Order: sequence, then structure tokens, then C-alpha cells
Amino acid sequence: MTVRRLCAMLATCVAALAFAALAFAHAQVSPPVVLAKKGQVFTLAVPTEKANATTTTVELTPPQGFSIDSFASAPGWKRNVQSSGSGDSTVIQKVTWSGGKVPTGEDALFQFVASTDTPKPYRFSVRQTYSDGSVVDWSGPESSDTPAPVIEAKAALGGGGSQTPAIVALAFGALALVVAVAGLLTRSGKRSLG
Repeated sequence: MTVRRLCAMLATCVAALAFAALAFAHAQVSPPVVLAKKGQVFTLAVPTEKANATTTTVELTPPQGFSIDSFASAPGWKRNVQSSGSGDSTVIQKVTWSGGKVPTGEDALFQFVASTDTPKPYRFSVRQTYSDGSVVDWSGPESSDTPAPVIEAKAALGGGGSQTPAIVALAFGALALVVAVAGLLTRSGKRSLG
């Protein structure tokens, strides 16, 4: 296999995976599964899906029992925190990032250190405002066009887990391979014999 064919196959695989990722673009908090009662870094990703507009404001309302301790800086954004209590008893009720200009096809990314109180699912509410004034509320059920981000806090991690993520990854890999092979066959069929 020539380097040119290998590069073409790799590019096709990357494009297929990128297309698959865009097809499922939603506001997300990651990691999706965490160890309860342990502080760690979380990332909020909010996609700019609207053409000819930028994401200018993102509001995050954390669920009860999800405690944000601190934030990573987000260059280009101003952060406003609404909280109650003080010191170790501070409870962050809402965080608003404003002033950004995230274009279509890119995500607004924000990071923070937080922990969960108990093992259970945690459902977030995210409100996204575009430069044209339109708003998307990422707070719907999982089956909706605007599902709320959800994480699962567990008492322990590892062992006996579901194989679903591995199966999904294998299916995407197989799809990318089929697309790559089809592209190579199409390309080789167009070559001249001269």
C-alpha cells in the first residue's frame, strides 16, 4: 500500500468520525461517569450549531448535590457566579460565561473542579445564547433535540461494566473502514490505463 493510499484512507476515517461526532453534537458535561465524593476536573462543551451566528453566552445551572469548587480560566469570556453561603459552605447556583464569539462548527469549552455528594445521575441545565439573540435551552429529555447534559456518579468504578461504549466505538470504526474502502475503490476505478 502506498503512502498516498494510506493517507487517503486515514483522511477518510477521520472525516467519517468527525461527521459522526457532528451528527450527535449536544451540550455535554464530561466525563460522563465519575466516582462520587471525589473532586475532579469537568468540562462543559456547548456546540455552535447555528449558521451565520456565534455563541456569545453560556449559562450553567448545576444540579443539587453537584459542588463546584473552582474554575479554569476561559480566555475571551467573562464569568459571573451566583452563589449562596460563604467559605466551605458556598453553593454555586448558576454560572454565566459571556462575551465569547464561538463560530459555527466549534464548541465553547469551560472547565471546573467539582464533586458529587452521592452516587446517582446528575442532570444539568445549560442555556446558550447566539449573537442573533436566539436561545437554546439544553434541558430537555434524552430523546429531544436539546437534551440536558447528564453524568452518572458511581460508588466505585471498574469491573462488571457495560460493553456498550466498546460496541459503539467498534461500529463507528467499521463504518469508517467501509467509507475508506469505498473511497479507494472509487478512486482506483477512475484511473486511466495510459
